[in-house]
Amino acid sequence: MKRQFFAIIMICLLMGAVVSAADKNTIAVPSTAKCPVCGMFVAKYPDWTATSRFKDGSINYYDGPKDMFSHYFNTARYTPGKRQSDIVALSVKEYYSLAMIDARSAFFVIGSDVNGPMGAELIPFRTEKDAQSFKADHKGKKLLRFNEISPQTIKSLN
Repeated sequence: MKRQFFAIIMICLLMGAVVSAADKNTIAVPSTAKCPVCGMFVAKYPDWTATSRFKDGSINYYDGPKDMFSHYFNTARYTPGKRQSDIVALSVKEYYSLAMIDARSAFFVIGSDVNGPMGAELIPFRTEKDAQSFKADHKGKKLLRFNEISPQTIKSLN
């Protein structure tokens, strides 16, 4: 009887973890995944994960949005044989919720007092309200949308 009770409790706990992970739009970063831009192991920095998915189904993992943008702007350099037009999805981890969100619809704050694994970083948010609040609280300099970010923006963060 004790074993059955213990088994039921364990199943409930595991189901709760699965539901919680699904609610946060999380991804499982392989422990061997290296950022194609800087070479760091991405799984060591789960709160900063960003990804790109290609037409062929392959996925690149990044240790932050800054490296994702570096790769996006110079795709052939970091993934020979592939082009920017081969990228079908870009995702970033939203700063407050830690949920994966579409990078193309995100709001990014730059110049804040919050750093990522590689130093100065683009801090992503799902809503403009959250981005503006973060910008005010963390001395952010600018709020940008995806199409406002350029190679020069990324260079200014390095």
